[in-house]
Amino acid sequence: MPDDERNPMLNRVRRFATFALVALLAIAAIIALDMPSAQAQRSERAVAITVGGQHACALLDSGEIECWGLNNYGQADAPDGSFSTVSAGGRHSCGLRPNGAVECWGLNNYGQADAPDGSFSTVSAGAQHSCGLRPNGAVECWGWDFPLLQVNAPSGSFSAVSEGGFHTCGLHTSGAVECWGYSAHGQTDAPDGVFSAVSTGSFHSCGLRPDGTVECWGANHSGQADAPGGSFSAVSAGGTHTCGLRASGKIECWGSNATSEADRPGGSFSAVSAGGMHSCGLRESGAVECWGSNAAREADAPGGAFNAVSAGWWHSCGLRPSSKVECWGGNWVGQADVPGGMFSAVSAGGNHTCGLRLNGAVKCWGANHSGQADAPDGMFSAVSAGRSHTCGLRESGAVECWGANHSGQADAPDGAFNAVSAGAQHSCGLRPNGAVECWGGHYSSPTDAPGGSFSEDQSMTVCLVADGSVGCEGWSYSGTADTPGGAFSAVSTGWHHTCGLRPSSAVVECWGSNWAGQADAPSGSFSAVSAGDGYSCGLRTNGAIECWGYTFDGQAQPPAHKQIAISSGADHACALSEDGVISCWMIYNGAADVPAWLREPSAEADAPTSGRIIARRLVDGRTEFAWLPSSGERVLPRARYFPTSATVGRWLRSSPIEVDGVALGRIEARLRSDGRIEFAFTPAGGERILPPARYFPASPTVDRWLRSTEIEIGGG
Repeated sequence: MPDDERNPMLNRVRRFATFALVALLAIAAIIALDMPSAQAQRSERAVAITVGGQHACALLDSGEIECWGLNNYGQADAPDGSFSTVSAGGRHSCGLRPNGAVECWGLNNYGQADAPDGSFSTVSAGAQHSCGLRPNGAVECWGWDFPLLQVNAPSGSFSAVSEGGFHTCGLHTSGAVECWGYSAHGQTDAPDGVFSAVSTGSFHSCGLRPDGTVECWGANHSGQADAPGGSFSAVSAGGTHTCGLRASGKIECWGSNATSEADRPGGSFSAVSAGGMHSCGLRESGAVECWGSNAAREADAPGGAFNAVSAGWWHSCGLRPSSKVECWGGNWVGQADVPGGMFSAVSAGGNHTCGLRLNGAVKCWGANHSGQADAPDGMFSAVSAGRSHTCGLRESGAVECWGANHSGQADAPDGAFNAVSAGAQHSCGLRPNGAVECWGGHYSSPTDAPGGSFSEDQSMTVCLVADGSVGCEGWSYSGTADTPGGAFSAVSTGWHHTCGLRPSSAVVECWGSNWAGQADAPSGSFSAVSAGDGYSCGLRTNGAIECWGYTFDGQAQPPAHKQIAISSGADHACALSEDGVISCWMIYNGAADVPAWLREPSAEADAPTSGRIIARRLVDGRTEFAWLPSSGERVLPRARYFPTSATVGRWLRSSPIEVDGVALGRIEARLRSDGRIEFAFTPAGGERILPPARYFPASPTVDRWLRSTEIEIGGG
């Protein structure tokens, strides 16, 4: 979805955010059951594909629905049974039963999943609302309707309807297109004339003329409305990009390509669907292929030793012992293209990065649309890159900021500071007396710092002053700039909230936006804290990492081993261990990770293999799992933790287990009423395997790996 700093409500709707299947697990006690000798292969193929904000769904020829990707609200948990149509929305999905009934699942905060009774001929799910087409051609909508009126469907007879971010378009039986709802970008100003199809994106719309030409209207800041010439057989409008299907079966996409969502693969397709930041196509064979969304790989830290790490919005950077900086992840504006030379510190911001040279000069690279990379001359002792602004600490203790200042985030107060941290729309500093002072972001109080004393931290935007006080100022979104009193030893600014570390008690205190619980810091002692976007992470005095807030998709599932530093980005966080190894984890939406059995078949995947599921109980009560091949090293999937509180009897599944680039399948687990965890393995393209030893005990020894009996995959 397009980025809009000035409208946080719409910004949250458009954000990606990332992969929400809890990872599961299991193993232990042995019971005498026969091992299946061969696995029945799934024969279903996809006949339709639909892409939502950060998830996707396929309609199989059996009538069942298979969804994958972000699942923080259950939008990928398709109900059982047969459907004739499916539509993936922002964070919910809707399907049409063969009898015409509509069933929706996922986020329902505005009633977008409360489908009305009665019969429909089709259904379309939008960002926070849904619409269905009645058999008589009337359109009926439900969900969020204030103040944009996208649910107030006009009268008349329609043959098709499409939901966008905050608007809706319908195709009249006459061929005319009529749109309604939010129209700040002209996305409801449909051109005159006859169309054969219509598709709505986040803030733009596209129609297919009877002659096959595509015409788009609405937002066009990324070129998403600049349809190429020539004939198409289908068109799909996404977040800030659009894809069309040529008569030859070739897919052509235009508009934003920030996450490779427009880099369509070659070959022939029968259908295409454009989502928020990714796209999917349906091959004529029924295989599904997706691209985009996972391209940044900001959590894929390189190997080797580092001295420091900084997680930015969509990229990360580390400082090597050699004083060289290395960055990885998103690089669409050069934010990961590190200049030559040596650095003493690095800070990854929104789409830019700043480093502190050994001589105290600041060097920035990447996005510079607001001047955030135009570092002033002179010597600095520290630098912090925010979303679209940067702050540096002079050797005198004075703070100097540059870049975006629409919320006052660059208007640093006078006086001396010990440290500074720059966030999205606010900044904070730590005074020498431990007081925190913040500026900018006046809306949900991320700058309303509590009283008391805090200590220094190296993340996002905050200022540490010499007396230990923290100072922040500017537009106080959610109270981010309303600094609390008292002394702090560290302070960290997130997107719209701030956290500080008290010096004497080592307690973390957070203030500002708290819509996801990111300001509800847990009790106990910490040595460091880092605020991200909708979540926070703290480093316990024993080296353990604890996160709170927007915790879906593994974002608050840090490594379990001892760490010495923590840095939180927009949708991912990174930690530095004692031996200099960086571990990163993220909101991994998995929207482009098509289930292996729906992909084009791979000859490699046919080779037989075997292994065991291994699992251990962690000190925090979670159960960590891994796959142990019969020959090879342990494989840790991204989603590899079974939660402490799971629904009894409900199967949960891990992210795909891949060995040498081949997807073997997923580990599945469920909690039994006696407290044990039962596990299974579902191969790619096969049925669930229940090994004889498949129960993890209710009270195992902490940190001791247990293993299942051997599981044979493939070769049948």
